[in-house]
Amino acid sequence: MSESTKAAATAHATPGRQAGPADLLDVVVVGAGVTGIYQLYRARESGFSATLLEAGSGVGGVWYWNRYPEARFDSESYTYGYLFSKELWEEWEWSEQYAGQPEIERYFNHVVDRFDLRRDIVFDARVTSAVFDEASGTWSVSTENGTTLRTRFLVAATGNLSVPFIPPIAGRADFRGEQHHTSRWPKEPIDFTGKRVALIGTGSSGVQVVPAIADEVASLTVYQQKADWVTPLNNRPITPEEQARLRADFERIRDTLNTSPSGFLHTINPVNGADVGPEERQRFYEKIWNSPGFTKLTEHYRDMTSNPLVNAEWCEFMAGKIRGIVQDPGTAEKLIPGDGGYGARRPPFGTGYYEAYNKPNVSLVSLPEEPIVRITETGIETSAGLREFDIIIWGTGYDFGTGALNRLGVRGRQGLALKEYWADGPATYLGVATAGFPNFFFPGGPHGALGNNPRYAGDQADFVAEALVHTRDCGYDVIEVKAAAEQEWTDLMNNSDSLSIFQRGSYFYGANIPGKAVRQLLNPTGRWKLQELIREVKRYDYATFAFSKADERDG
Repeated sequence: MSESTKAAATAHATPGRQAGPADLLDVVVVGAGVTGIYQLYRARESGFSATLLEAGSGVGGVWYWNRYPEARFDSESYTYGYLFSKELWEEWEWSEQYAGQPEIERYFNHVVDRFDLRRDIVFDARVTSAVFDEASGTWSVSTENGTTLRTRFLVAATGNLSVPFIPPIAGRADFRGEQHHTSRWPKEPIDFTGKRVALIGTGSSGVQVVPAIADEVASLTVYQQKADWVTPLNNRPITPEEQARLRADFERIRDTLNTSPSGFLHTINPVNGADVGPEERQRFYEKIWNSPGFTKLTEHYRDMTSNPLVNAEWCEFMAGKIRGIVQDPGTAEKLIPGDGGYGARRPPFGTGYYEAYNKPNVSLVSLPEEPIVRITETGIETSAGLREFDIIIWGTGYDFGTGALNRLGVRGRQGLALKEYWADGPATYLGVATAGFPNFFFPGGPHGALGNNPRYAGDQADFVAEALVHTRDCGYDVIEVKAAAEQEWTDLMNNSDSLSIFQRGSYFYGANIPGKAVRQLLNPTGRWKLQELIREVKRYDYATFAFSKADERDG
């Protein structure tokens, strides 16, 4: 460990310690999720002194916080993990195609210990402010416990799914029972035995929770704002033969995942549904229904998302499945979406979700028909009356894309607050940098992904690491994206809605947050465009960035 790293370790080990000049770090990373851990690894491998600040008491990011019953991947486990080490790939065996939260958390702990990263991670260190000092070209980063670190470069790997959202419903503080958001689940298991439970929200988390607790509770009432097309995850164990093939095929799998537009190992289907007969389409839909996870999007007919007739026929097939599973016709109709085709919102994948509604203790409330009026001391009052509960679960999603970044207290040049700069929506370059905030990067944030998040964010983390090395090796202190480059990329994101299948009412536009600007938060141009521009930036020696020495910036 270098002397500067030792000094930083000493500084961050003591709450309330203020960093002095000798404590200047090269890199501070915020967030110990899949991206932050990798960014710390890249910083260390590049010879930088680095510290990672994590708000929680463990690693894993969303997979540390989301520990609700049956929380699990809906990306294949081995496509979500790291690809930078063949040894890591060979020594870790995922037990299922779609691993559950306990196994995922164990994986991230294994990684940080396997590569000796834990010594540079500070836990229970929620960042409350990050202020850029123009004179020195450094950031001062402060945490809730009073620790302050000084760093040359600040990398906020805070993720898109970090800030839970709970609707502003009157009376929520009055409820005398338990309340839990799926993304802030307690470490100790909740005893649902004999409890009257309300679940508000039926996105990916709610769809996993419903069948997981249905047999434990006295009653489960599910409050649904909008129905989604829930299809079977079709999870299963990974056989020993498959484990052997995965180990033997590391190079091929790595190369495929590093270039795949979706970030999956899935095979793109070249066939248009409009080009085959109706009977063949029905056989194909049955095959797709029984296929695993996201293959229902990535390996579907090529024109499924672009041809309204094919999409509508697929939706009618799924509606038939729902009606065939759910015994009560009224409940079945409520579970069938009526405001958009398949892919218009992020599709959830479930196991036994529709079947759970056949249990006598599980009921569904459609909020458009029966809106919530208030939360009371004893339960939830809707327009139809009061239902009493012991536990309320909020499966109401996140402040996606910009939520975590806007809460870090980031201030750039002339004290400009990032939250103010992004008040009308994020302005970014390649989804990693923003003008007026030098030496600041945010891989895995807005305008980055449109697929398997770790693969997109990994591309960005690699780019950030290489940009920092370029800055250092060229003798500069400060790197800042040029305003024209930021404008061009941001305009491309905002003007590419036609390339996206998601509705503007989706949380991918921030539409679920009251008062938030409705803007594109994904990268509708896709991974290949991102990779193409990254290659171009490096080919032209980072010409879209301005570089300077700290004492030259105002000259």
